[in-house]
Amino acid sequence: MITETFRLLGDPTRLKILLACLSEPKCVNDVASEVGITGSLTSHHLRLLRGARLVRAERQGRQIFYVAADSHVNAMLAEMVAHIRQPAEDEDDT
Repeated sequence: MITETFRLLGDPTRLKILLACLSEPKCVNDVASEVGITGSLTSHHLRLLRGARLVRAERQGRQIFYVAADSHVNAMLAEMVAHIRQPAEDEDDT
């Protein structure tokens, strides 16, 4: 399960989609516009992210909105970003 999750997030488009869904629920068209891809491709990626329990769908009237599945997803991405932004520690060459 962990390897599958990281494989999914290794795709730059899926990562952008997930990041777009972190702050608030968004419909497919809004996510597609923000990421710069078609609605059809966005739906495909969202289906994969939903299958991995990284996003969840919320129905509001006739539309479906997608948002990060829970606080664990937000925390995981926040920790990854913090790790990447952290200056590399000097390694001992001895």
